[in-house]
Amino acid sequence: MATLTMKKTLIAIMIAGILAGAVPGKVEAQCGNSCSPTECCSRFGFCGTSADHCGVNCRGGPCVNNGVNIADIVTPEFFNGILNQAAGTCVGRNFYSRQKFLDALNSFTQFARIGSVEDSRREIAAFFAHVSHETGSFCFIEEDGGASKDYCDEKRTEYPCNPSKGYYGRGPLQLTWNYNYGQAGSDIGFDGLNAPETVANDPLIAFKAAVWYWMNNVAGVMNQGFGATIRAINGDLECDGKEPEKVQNRINLFNNFCSQLGVAPGGNLSC
Repeated sequence: MATLTMKKTLIAIMIAGILAGAVPGKVEAQCGNSCSPTECCSRFGFCGTSADHCGVNCRGGPCVNNGVNIADIVTPEFFNGILNQAAGTCVGRNFYSRQKFLDALNSFTQFARIGSVEDSRREIAAFFAHVSHETGSFCFIEEDGGASKDYCDEKRTEYPCNPSKGYYGRGPLQLTWNYNYGQAGSDIGFDGLNAPETVANDPLIAFKAAVWYWMNNVAGVMNQGFGATIRAINGDLECDGKEPEKVQNRINLFNNFCSQLGVAPGGNLSC
């Protein structure tokens, strides 16, 4: 998962929060009861009625979506078609499930439900392309060798690292870094800083953490093409010619899933 790119994104969110007199990631603290019943609260802490407030960035109030039933798109055949590519010995085979993914979406009503039906299908294809790449088609739960790596950004003092814990990649999108674990835990309800292993032990939390990251860092760039989502997830390590084979693998997965879901990939595919 991205390092510098994520930091830049989070800095931008922090600036927006500061301008609004708010703390990033805390919808209640940002908007509280200040929005009128007809206004939406965006993840940046602003009240309003525009698409920027009530669409993909909406975190409270009368959020709008296109009414697409995700379960009709992510069918058992589609989900299991990915899962069944993992070897029977893979730990993820008994961890990830379509039902847990759908259950996680109860907390994220905007996921893949902004724009047209085609937009929804394209976003689902993008999400599962990255998930498949990050986990080896749902084979892995934790980052290989992650426990030996330092994912503690000590400058992020609002999310102090527990010295006995590791903030390495876990779950469908391999959530990393103390600030992501801390904020995700606060937003979706687990102790991200003191029990980051929850993302590897609880499949519902694992999918919630992945969708949380997607909604806060990736969904907003879907209209720029699949390449922008690669940059949002791991751009510092893979884009601009750094890891062309990995970029191409993500693109191949995206094209394959778009074909399965009957939608054109559209937009710029590479980063």
